Amino acid sequence: MTQHGSNKPRAGGVGRHRFLSAAGAITLVASAAALALVPTPAMAKTYELKIAHFVTPKHSYSKWIEKWAKELEAKSKGELKFKIFPGAQLGPPPKYYDMVRRGQVDITWIVHGFTAGLFPLTELSNLPYLVGSAEIGIKVLNDKMLRSKYLDREHKRVKVLMLFTHQPGNINTAKRPVRTIADIKGLRLRFASPTIRDFIAALGGTPVGLPPTRISEDMQKGTLDGAFIDYGGAGIAFKMGPVTKYTTEMYSYVASFCLCMNQRSFNRLPASLRALIDKSLIGREKEVGHAWDKLDPIGKKIMMKAGMTPIKLTPAEDKKFRAIGAKVAEAKIAELEKRGLPARAVYKMMKALAAKHAATSRNFWAK
Repeated sequence: MTQHGSNKPRAGGVGRHRFLSAAGAITLVASAAALALVPTPAMAKTYELKIAHFVTPKHSYSKWIEKWAKELEAKSKGELKFKIFPGAQLGPPPKYYDMVRRGQVDITWIVHGFTAGLFPLTELSNLPYLVGSAEIGIKVLNDKMLRSKYLDREHKRVKVLMLFTHQPGNINTAKRPVRTIADIKGLRLRFASPTIRDFIAALGGTPVGLPPTRISEDMQKGTLDGAFIDYGGAGIAFKMGPVTKYTTEMYSYVASFCLCMNQRSFNRLPASLRALIDKSLIGREKEVGHAWDKLDPIGKKIMMKAGMTPIKLTPAEDKKFRAIGAKVAEAKIAELEKRGLPARAVYKMMKALAAKHAATSRNFWAK
C-alpha cells in the first residue's frame, strides 16, 4: 500500500513484494504438479488386443465377434482397441490354441476336436444326441458349476470367455443316400471330432480325418464319400452344395468351441477392463446360440438350390441310430473313467442341463 501524496515505496515494500512473488511461483508449481497427477481422458492408456480366427468375415460368428469387440471399445471409452484377423490369416484352424496359449494372439476361438486329448471332459458335449441345438449346447457348457468345477480347468494358460457349439450336424454324401444304418457300411466319412470318429466306426463307416477346407475337394475326387457336418458349415462355410447329393437329417452331434483369451494378456489389463470383459459375456447364451442355429435353414436352402436332396429318417431308424450313439457314449465314458477322470459325473450333469434347457430353447429334434 502506498502513502497518500507520495510516490516513494514504503520501507521494506520491495522485499515483501519479492517474497510474495516467489511464494506465488512455488504455489503455482505445486498446483501444476498436483493437477498432473489427476488422470484425464486424454491421458487414458489404450490397450490394443489382437483377435484371430479361421472363418470368413461373412460368417455369423465372425460378425458377432466384430460386434462384441465394438461394444467393448465403446464401453471402455477407447481404452480397449481390437485388431481382428479373420479367415485363417494367421494359420490353419488346428494352430489357434497354441497361438493363444503362447500369446501370439490375445483372443481367438478354438475347436476342441482339433486338439485331440486336451479337453476330454469338455468334449463329452460332442457325444451323439446330447444336445438338440446350439442354443442348448451353449447354455449347457456355460453352466457356472459345470465350468468352474470341471471344464475351465482343462483350458491351460488361457482364460475361458465363453464355451459354445454349432447346431447339430448331419451326414452329407456325394452319391449314396443314407436312409438306414446298413447304407453307411463302407462309406468313407469325414469326422469332426474323436467322438464322431467313434460314432462313424460304430455305424459301419470308415472315419476319415481331414480339415473341413478339404471336404468338397475330396468328395469331388471320390476319395471321400461324405462328411458329418452341419448345414451351416456345409452350405455356407465350405461350399459343399455342388458335391453333395444327399443330406440325412439326423441332427446327431455338435462340435464344441471356446472363445479364449491368453491369461497373461487378461491379467495385464486394469481391473476395470477385466471386469468389463467378464460382464460383456454374461447372459448372452441365447443370442450366440441363435447366431449359429439360424444358419441351419440358410445352409439347407443353399445346398438344395445346388441339387442336394434332404432325407428324413423314419422313427424306427432314428431309434436305431440313437441306440448306437448311446453305446458310443457309454464306451467313451468308461474309457475316461479308467483314466481317473470324472466323466460319468460330467456327462450326467450335461444330460440333465440339456433336458432342462430343451424346454425353453430351440430344439431341432422337436421339428
